[in-house]
Amino acid sequence: MNKTVSIIIPCRNEENYIKQCIDSFLNQSYPKELIEIIIADGMSTDNTRNIINEISKKNNNVILIDNKKFTAPAGMNLGIKKSNSDIIIIFGAHAYADKEFVKENVLALENEEVGCAGGVITTINDSIKGEAIAEAMSCPFGVGNALFRYAEKEAFVDTVGFGAYYRKFITEIGLFDEELVRNQDDELNFRVQKTGKKILLNPKIKSTYFSRGDFKKLWRQYYQYGFWKVRVIQKHKKPASIRHLIPLMFVLFLLFGGIGSIFSNLIRIGYFSTIVLYLILDAVFSLKLSKKKSLLHFPYLFITFPILHISYGIGFIFGIVNFYIVRSKKVEEKNKEISR
Repeated sequence: MNKTVSIIIPCRNEENYIKQCIDSFLNQSYPKELIEIIIADGMSTDNTRNIINEISKKNNNVILIDNKKFTAPAGMNLGIKKSNSDIIIIFGAHAYADKEFVKENVLALENEEVGCAGGVITTINDSIKGEAIAEAMSCPFGVGNALFRYAEKEAFVDTVGFGAYYRKFITEIGLFDEELVRNQDDELNFRVQKTGKKILLNPKIKSTYFSRGDFKKLWRQYYQYGFWKVRVIQKHKKPASIRHLIPLMFVLFLLFGGIGSIFSNLIRIGYFSTIVLYLILDAVFSLKLSKKKSLLHFPYLFITFPILHISYGIGFIFGIVNFYIVRSKKVEEKNKEISR
């Protein structure tokens, strides 16, 4: 394994996490001389840039570049263009990598049919509410078949978080779409599959992500996922997976089922029966996950699951209205504001 690797990290105001993130790549099992770490900073106003500069003084493979467009895909593309390495790995400043992370990605890409490799992201937080959110984001009831949240076996999937690509290949298919502040990795991986290449999820590729510990920020995050997913589907004429449509169908059911139940006893029975079933499943999964931690997590889990589903579904509806009907640049700009 003598491939050179560039870790591309877009960030902005990540003073609490950026050092641990960079350190995790300075301490990889993969040869240090083959790794460079490119941080595309969106002109941070906290201590992030000072921390990076101090680290780079001692490590000449840590490179800071300015991302004056501020968004993650713009930072990713700047990093890719700055790199001359064989392999690109996209990573987040709000996370850190396992010691074998780079090595396992390089090994995964040795399979010629693989265009993108990635692994399982463990989500954590240090508050009770944050831990509940993290558990819900790693549960099939919360995120469907998003296997990169919880998979235990290697599989071909429709997308991964923190993807690894050959730089030449990712350049040929057009880099990240800078219009998309969310779902830009999904959209890129859609194009990867269009070339005939596959996306490999390997549980040996491990990383840890610090989740949001706030319901308001979580709601906005998943609302934006739903909103921008519509634009991805519009660009490619179809969804990458049926799971992307389920929250939409759930919210439409809540809306139109509620209206219909006013006029029909039969619809009312079906409507409330379905809601009761959902709440039972919510309670069952919340109780199951809270047993791993403590029963104090139960109420937060019980609230988190509906937030994940409903916010995504509502975001999807507003995305349909915006991208297919009114096409408001003002609305799009508002939904480019990332909450952390």
